[in-house]
Amino acid sequence: MNHEDFLEDKAHSREELKFIINPQAKNGSCLKVWKKVEQMLKEENIPFSAARTEYQGHARELAKIYAEQAGGQRLYLVAVGGDGTVHEVMNGAVSHRNVTVGFIPGGSGNDFSRGFGIPKDPAESLKAILKGISHSSVKADIGMIRHIDGKKTYFINNMGAGFDALISRKVNSSKMKGILNQLSLGKFVYALFLVKELFTYKCSDLEIVIDGKKLHFDSAWFITISNQPFYGGGMMISPDANPFDGILNVTVVHNISRIKILFVFASVFKGRHIAFKEVTVLQGQNVSIRSSHPIPAHADGEALGSTQISASVCPEAIHVIIGNGKDGC
Repeated sequence: MNHEDFLEDKAHSREELKFIINPQAKNGSCLKVWKKVEQMLKEENIPFSAARTEYQGHARELAKIYAEQAGGQRLYLVAVGGDGTVHEVMNGAVSHRNVTVGFIPGGSGNDFSRGFGIPKDPAESLKAILKGISHSSVKADIGMIRHIDGKKTYFINNMGAGFDALISRKVNSSKMKGILNQLSLGKFVYALFLVKELFTYKCSDLEIVIDGKKLHFDSAWFITISNQPFYGGGMMISPDANPFDGILNVTVVHNISRIKILFVFASVFKGRHIAFKEVTVLQGQNVSIRSSHPIPAHADGEALGSTQISASVCPEAIHVIIGNGKDGC
């Protein structure tokens, strides 16, 4: 879709194109991404509006407000930032079927863009969005987390509990992440904290119920529930996960030595970790997790609190604009 087609479509509808930018993503370098996108939009005379987030959770609030203001008319919300930004936008928009979510990668992880085939280059991702407005918008599955207090959180990439959630929490609060991002070495911060926390982390016993079937895992390091393959900045934690199949994929790492788990993480970028006997791969539509002691949990890399939670798949729950199509996921 070229910009002339886009403008013609806009002239005959009340559809809106809004951008929600996280200026803090990738230690502030996301603003450079946005400036390139903004310049292209202005050069092509494409109507749009934009807002920058000012605090954690702001993108969710903005997405909800914009969705309600649209009054049922088709609204295109484009997150410019990292996985946390698209996570917030999706959570704000999920209950509004008139919203289609797009993404321009501007963070350090960008696992959403990997899983949904979105180009890394800002210009190419914008082209994909403009094309997707009429050609490549699809309905994707998401996961819904139920907390013991009745609260709900949605995830589009994955959620998990245990060692990986601890690493994610440490990374997101670390000054080292900003330093490595400036050096274009952001993805290595996960490896640094992995080694740092490896010898002090206390494993837990897990009780997992998947579609009514109860399973027990002794000395579990972590559990990840995936909607698409990638997490942690390019790790292929669940190679077979597909956000269009109505299924959640579950990965449990358990009963493994501290040294051997290093080999698991070394192989996860190619998805080869699933060959280890200590890695159990499952799938289902409803998953509940209980642990022998409280362990940290995350959704799309954002801290959730502790365990005793459950997750369910919500098939075709949100409209998203993808890059290379379903086969690229």
